[in-house]
Amino acid sequence: MPNKFIGARQTTLAREVELTGVGVHSGAPVNLVLHPAEADTGIRFMVTKRGRIVSEIAADVRNVKNLTLCTVLGDETGTTVGTVEHLLAALRGLAVDNCYVEIDGKEVPIMDGSSAEFVDAIDEVGLRQLDELRKFIKVLKPIRVDEGDCWAELHPHSGFHLDIEIEFDTKVIGKQRKSWEMSPGVFRNELSRARTFGFMRDVEMLWKSGLALGASLENSVAIGDDQIINPKGLRYEQEFVRHKMLDAVGDLALAGLPLLCKYRSVRGGHRLNAHALEALFADKSAWTIVRAPRTTRDSTRLAQTEPSWLPMAMGK
Repeated sequence: MPNKFIGARQTTLAREVELTGVGVHSGAPVNLVLHPAEADTGIRFMVTKRGRIVSEIAADVRNVKNLTLCTVLGDETGTTVGTVEHLLAALRGLAVDNCYVEIDGKEVPIMDGSSAEFVDAIDEVGLRQLDELRKFIKVLKPIRVDEGDCWAELHPHSGFHLDIEIEFDTKVIGKQRKSWEMSPGVFRNELSRARTFGFMRDVEMLWKSGLALGASLENSVAIGDDQIINPKGLRYEQEFVRHKMLDAVGDLALAGLPLLCKYRSVRGGHRLNAHALEALFADKSAWTIVRAPRTTRDSTRLAQTEPSWLPMAMGK
């Protein structure tokens, strides 16, 4: 049953759910199990080998190890989990605060290239509310990151608003921009089915680099010189910028708590999203931790807590 609420209390899954697929870069099969978790756990990846947990990696921007084509998390032992953004987008997009992600491979399965199958799995098992109040990271002043002709800004806001603009030198994409106040309904209906995309001209180079070995027309939108290669075309009008917005939801989930802000990005991607978070947390006067009120009658009222709670907020 679809989750239609963002209540005052934290959430987790009602029960575990299993998914299988292949890694888009490795091409290797991957098994994934989403487990319920207690309050203040956040999202944590439990990496297994031969049925034994060998590493636990928090979905935390401080654990980012690589941002080339996808977001890769890792720990001090060298264990990594890649392509986490579509799963994190589904969890954050549907307001799942706490979840253990058991995984037996080096990257989250690509599924159909979007968050749709993760959303379906979460909807299948439903959510359970916990006793503890939800916490948020509230942006207090503007933060800007510039990288060449790409830039991103975080601004104070009472909710979570995304404004994403992309520009590619091909008439298939061109310049696209979308802006939404995020909610589970908006994420599910407007973003969750938007697929990752790539250019046919880059395929051989990626293969030689050991990347995109699991990519296909079943899990990606392939773009030729002046056309979309997929026989069924696009799922949405402006699917490309919608997917970039989906990626932003997942990457910004690495804050460790839901953000209260407006996020504006121009010609950005995984790297810019992560660097925007790093810039935010580097300025301790730019953010604070707030908790939901005990009643939802005034959902805009948030009780301020101590900024020293950052280790809890960041999944430590």
